[in-house]
Amino acid sequence: MTAAALKFILVALAFIGTFVSERQWPADVRSFGKSRIWRNLGLAFINFLLGPLLVLPISAYASTHGLGLRPLWWNLALDLLLLDLWIYGWHRINHVVPFLWRFHEVHHRDEMLDVTTAVRFHFGEVLLSALVRGVVIFIFSIPLNSVVIFETVVALATLFHHSNLRLPLAFETQLSRLIITPRLHWIHHHAVRRDTDSNYATILSCWDLVFKSRSPNARFAGMKLGVEGEADLSLPQLLTRPFNHLGN
Repeated sequence: MTAAALKFILVALAFIGTFVSERQWPADVRSFGKSRIWRNLGLAFINFLLGPLLVLPISAYASTHGLGLRPLWWNLALDLLLLDLWIYGWHRINHVVPFLWRFHEVHHRDEMLDVTTAVRFHFGEVLLSALVRGVVIFIFSIPLNSVVIFETVVALATLFHHSNLRLPLAFETQLSRLIITPRLHWIHHHAVRRDTDSNYATILSCWDLVFKSRSPNARFAGMKLGVEGEADLSLPQLLTRPFNHLGN
């Protein structure tokens, strides 16, 4: 079994397990909304097709043709740390650069959070992310196995912190000292721009503290989610949204 196939199986099982669990033990009891679930899964299916066609080849090429700047003492743990720092920076830039926000906004327009939000990304953002990450892989000659392991950890972390799963407060508070939890990441989806532009980390929670982007606010019952002043769109509208008035 290839690493990519194993990644797919692990992530699929985690998705199904979280999907079922958060409906049994929800942190927020508002309706999940069936139409938005299908909308999110539609975006996910497009990206699922894009993965083996473009994303994986970009990573494989960058890894194989790297500059060879990887020190002999560099190991898997440092690969993961470097890539986690990269994804923090990339995520933050997506909120700052208007062109990139056009694509990332599709993810943020979801007006309720659950595990399906974790797979709701515009294919343009996925492709741009793969290209920029390819540069990092190329410069540091990061092995493809490290990239696949990182992708697996990122996928599992993203499923977890977007979920609506109710966790014991004391446990989640301690866990959030190490990794991003739902209570931390839900603030990032608060429909207030100052909160949307905070809590960018994906795996390790330290990056927001180090770079002073941690929101002082906490998740609360009935918190409005989405993009401030905007409503969610249909699947066709979400797909075309980044390209509307692109020259403006």
